[in-house]
Amino acid sequence: MKKTFFGGVHPDDAKALSRDAKLTSFLPRGEMVFPLSQHIGKPARAVVKKGDSVLAGQVIGEADGFVSANVICSCSGKVKAVEKRRSISGALLECVVVENDGQFTKAEGFGDRRDPAKLSKEEILAAVKAAGIVGLGGAGFPTHVKLAPKNPDAIRYIIANGAECEPYLTGNDHLMREKAGDIVEGLQILVGLFPGAKGVICIEENKPEAIAAMEAAAAGKKDIEVLPLHTKYPQGGERSLIQAVAGVDFPVKSLPADVGCIVQNVGTVYAVQRAVCFGEPLFTHVLTVTGEGVERPMNLIVPDGTSVAEIIEYAGGFRGGKEPKKVLAGGPMMGFAMSSIDVPVVKTTNGITILASDPVEKAQLQMTACLRCGRCTTVCPQGLMPQMMAEAWEAGNEERFEVKLYGLDCIACGSCAYICPAKRPLTQIFKQAKAEIMAKKRAQAAGGKK
Repeated sequence: MKKTFFGGVHPDDAKALSRDAKLTSFLPRGEMVFPLSQHIGKPARAVVKKGDSVLAGQVIGEADGFVSANVICSCSGKVKAVEKRRSISGALLECVVVENDGQFTKAEGFGDRRDPAKLSKEEILAAVKAAGIVGLGGAGFPTHVKLAPKNPDAIRYIIANGAECEPYLTGNDHLMREKAGDIVEGLQILVGLFPGAKGVICIEENKPEAIAAMEAAAAGKKDIEVLPLHTKYPQGGERSLIQAVAGVDFPVKSLPADVGCIVQNVGTVYAVQRAVCFGEPLFTHVLTVTGEGVERPMNLIVPDGTSVAEIIEYAGGFRGGKEPKKVLAGGPMMGFAMSSIDVPVVKTTNGITILASDPVEKAQLQMTACLRCGRCTTVCPQGLMPQMMAEAWEAGNEERFEVKLYGLDCIACGSCAYICPAKRPLTQIFKQAKAEIMAKKRAQAAGGKK
């Protein structure tokens, strides 16, 4: 196995702000808002209505199709409304709004230990689906779908992604330090679903405590290995991890399973362990609140549906009472700026980063024409040609961007924009391009169904 991948950059990781902050459970006071679309695929269908009483751990949105996921209530209280609300992405989404009674009374049916060795593969997959588990690394792909590849016998590696390469974020680091045994058990459950597979826990070398904890938990487990990786961004991307573990690239338009790999974030693996061993649905997750613009950077276990504003208040508010330049959902490389903090966190919100200064604003003031230096191409982990992609899109040549230059394969990691000496907003261009192309494809598909 290798310890790295092709391309990548070395931004300041800024992890010292929250590196020593242990996981703290946070229980919100305000109303809770649960978007019915917290995953890739079809939104869930509301199964509660205004006035209904609900409990923590109760399904309030039912998966509406194969590629969909249950939405689980994280508090007890009464349903105030089922209506469109502003989401953390800025989109208006159908949401279940719950008046939080502050008791967090749990629904019956979970919490008792059960032996995963006595469960069939079908029972394990059903438990994962019922728990509403999705990829917690940011993509939000329903986990039960990912665990049902066309050819399960061809799976060689179940990769637990503990790289956490995004600057500022340290939640997964602490999850591995504090819940190492549970993560290893979760990985063993996943490995057991595939007869020819082994588990590999990938962690960047800048997390020595997490590496030590995972190695101790995995000691004596013949089907589990801990692989320390060189610290380089975006080491946590699926293609990057597969290059490091399996030594292969998966072809364009293919999936990791096509080269014998399934990649799951360590938070997802932990959620699987909770669902299979305790019947516990996914309704809380690990989140880092950090940045130079917040008083007390910390790592929290937060209930899904909690207001970002309430989380920031719990962390001491904005540093010095000053309005920050920008508040990001996620980190500075793959996160996005929020237009409002009066929005709920969802399953895939792994960080809130409050910036006292705005590097994008500074870059805009320094931007020049492309210098043709080629640096963007050398760092792209997907092997794309960002300079040509930007030129094609800005010239209105959508076909060249998508078909000739594989623009839809861009993972929006930000490496090209970071390394560009001309300060070109390459990542922003590609995000916009992909959004417009995919919107057209959805409209065409909808038109074809009429």
